[in-house]
Amino acid sequence: MRITIFAAGSRGDIQPCVMLGRGLQRAGFDVLLAVPENFAALVQEYELRFHPLRGDVQQIMASETGRRFMEDGDANPLKQVSAMRKMLGPVALQMAEDAFEACRNADAMISLAIFATFAKTITEVLSIPLINVEPTPLLPTRAFPAAGWPLQKNLGGLNNRLSGIIMLQIIWQWYRPFVNSFRRRFGLPPHTSTSFYHILKTTPLLGAYSSTVIPHPSDWPESVYITGYWLPDADTEWRPPPELESFLDAGDPPIYVGFGSMSGLHPERLAHIILEALVISGQRGLLLTGWGGIHAISAPNRVFVINSAPHSWLFSRMAAVAHHGGAGTTAEGLRSGAPSVILPFMMDQPFWGSRVNALGAGTKPIPMKKLTAERLAHAIHVAVTQPAIKERAARIGAAIRAENGVDNAVRVIKERLGV
Repeated sequence: MRITIFAAGSRGDIQPCVMLGRGLQRAGFDVLLAVPENFAALVQEYELRFHPLRGDVQQIMASETGRRFMEDGDANPLKQVSAMRKMLGPVALQMAEDAFEACRNADAMISLAIFATFAKTITEVLSIPLINVEPTPLLPTRAFPAAGWPLQKNLGGLNNRLSGIIMLQIIWQWYRPFVNSFRRRFGLPPHTSTSFYHILKTTPLLGAYSSTVIPHPSDWPESVYITGYWLPDADTEWRPPPELESFLDAGDPPIYVGFGSMSGLHPERLAHIILEALVISGQRGLLLTGWGGIHAISAPNRVFVINSAPHSWLFSRMAAVAHHGGAGTTAEGLRSGAPSVILPFMMDQPFWGSRVNALGAGTKPIPMKKLTAERLAHAIHVAVTQPAIKERAARIGAAIRAENGVDNAVRVIKERLGV
């Protein structure tokens, strides 16, 4: 059976789909990954077939609009919709067209759930089944506030569910003009404000996260499966640069600090805050610059700066991990068993920060707008000195490492496709 997987976004969105694709290929499926062309190397690393999508999210987020959105784009829902449409406008229809081409010979389509309205259009036209997947929960529930909702505080079931309904409407408004323009090309009626929710609720939906972190809410339908994380195997073949190896051997485990694609408008200021916090806390640090452009200026000897390194190798060697709270980085942090210090910028990042804190595996998240060297230093101190946090993080890490999310997902997909 031929399956096309459609995904776009940051590495935290693409990598789980690549891991799922590898699992499906091992199970005998013919898999094609339709992802942005800048992720070709990641797909080909796992010997999967690749179909490029036009549009580079890294470039979009590095643009002036993208960097400003990191700073304040989610503070106001109307501004968020406007900013997202501005960023998505040049690429949304191109990606949908490319995904359609990738599915022409497919027997089934798997799509990131955030693109469910595009994917549903493609599968309607081609008369093939659709399965949605998500690294972060999208369906409304009484169990917790919606990811992306500004107030990550449990105010009761009714408020939690309402936050989820509103967030789905906001996300739908990001894509609405592009989705319905795409549907008009095939003579299909427009989707309405309830379409997104209906598709998520009635189509098989696989949650690529652990039930240890998010147990299946009782008000979600049985068509939602929480499988466990879809993470790469621990990288046993990667070899660190000699300088990094020497740094790790020269003292106590350091504090990891990295923000992936996030940097905002003032990356140099952020780097200075990080360095000052490490000095105040008395901890050694490892600063991963990533493609967000964080620059460490005159880093002291107790701080090692590196552009990239696999989280699966790095995190287990850290005393704590401080990061933006993206779904993928949060998953790796939890799997490692190291305490987390989450410093969210936007979108689902405050959700993951609050979730990790509620689990007892990390400190209370510090929103990036409120970040100071003193606050970060205090959070680092709590993370490395509180036995309860260290013990809880270790226990959750062990539970996650015992799961096999990809195999669970493959089993569900085979059942739903009748294979």
